[in-house]
Amino acid sequence: MEEILHPFDSLKDSALASGLLGGLPHGIIQASADLELKPLWSTSSSRSKADPSTCRVLLAIPVGIKQKDNVNHIVQKFLPENFTVILFHYDGKVDGWWDLDWSNEVIHIAAKNQTKWWFAKRFLHPAVVSVYDYIFLWDEDLGVEHFNPGRYLKIVRYEGLEISQPALDPNSTEIHHRITIRARTKKFHRRVYERRGSTKCSDVSEGPPCTGFVEGMAPVFSRSAWYCAWHLIQNDLVHGWGMDMKLGYCAQLLGVHNFWLNGANRVIFRTKKVAGKVAGSMAIAKGDRTKKVGVVDSEYIVHKGIQTLGGHGPPGRKASNTEELAKKHSATGMDPRMEIRRQSTWELQIFKDRWNRAVKDDKNWVDPFHSNRKHRKLRLHNRRHNR
Repeated sequence: MEEILHPFDSLKDSALASGLLGGLPHGIIQASADLELKPLWSTSSSRSKADPSTCRVLLAIPVGIKQKDNVNHIVQKFLPENFTVILFHYDGKVDGWWDLDWSNEVIHIAAKNQTKWWFAKRFLHPAVVSVYDYIFLWDEDLGVEHFNPGRYLKIVRYEGLEISQPALDPNSTEIHHRITIRARTKKFHRRVYERRGSTKCSDVSEGPPCTGFVEGMAPVFSRSAWYCAWHLIQNDLVHGWGMDMKLGYCAQLLGVHNFWLNGANRVIFRTKKVAGKVAGSMAIAKGDRTKKVGVVDSEYIVHKGIQTLGGHGPPGRKASNTEELAKKHSATGMDPRMEIRRQSTWELQIFKDRWNRAVKDDKNWVDPFHSNRKHRKLRLHNRRHNR
């Protein structure tokens, strides 16, 4: 049996963290970092502070040497837009990249045969990436001929999308969900309508894959959304299956709200102070995945479905080295691709079980979309009744 570790919990008792830091004067504590490369010595011009109003954005991609040309095209799109770029080398072959002009400008991390989510959990901790307004966590097999990062960010910021992705060209090799397909006449969309098939999508639909959904090959997170998504990534479940269906819970915009305690010591929220009550404030995450999650159509990509390791798609269709896998298969009688698929399927079930157990065990947690579902159905019923 799997050990119960409460994997969805973060550090609840901040007093513990405060106690561990008690030996330091408060003013010296720096709780965050960044992924910017620093010179060994600086000139007077480089010491000037960066413009705080400038949007800072991070692009992180798992890469293999066989997709070097495609990754080169992607990076050359992003670097001119002042992106910080980090490459996760899942084949360990870092030396093969130094001939590219931009290679010294990006960060390289190597670990053989590790997935995108393994890298993200270990190297994109919220405290490390907190300076970035947005985090692009992309696969390497994406065509960016029709994508402009600057225009994309303008749309995302203007529309208030906490989690997003560029739409997929309809001619992409791999399309798994209809909501990700580009709508030619729109700038962006938040939902899809589908009357055929087992999954029916309509105005009543309030969850994935009809609305509030992006796929794992090219997600873009706001700072607050990534803080939540990072905690959703399971340390031991490296393929990330099942996460896309829950990312909408992370489409939250943090805000500070005042609160007062009533006679029974229950927290009550008010926009104005209540006389005779004890006032305080706390950060509250509020957001609707049907509004805060979207797919941008005007800036779209092509999902090439090239055989890689570290992507989101079913590993049965992706492998880092097809010839190598074939040799191993013939030598051992084992098909690594099939084994990876089995592992991914097993991890998906583990993830579902953990989610269900966490929901059951956390008596204080309220599904923010459960009440939305009731209200939406009631509105639809009233609309039909009044016709």
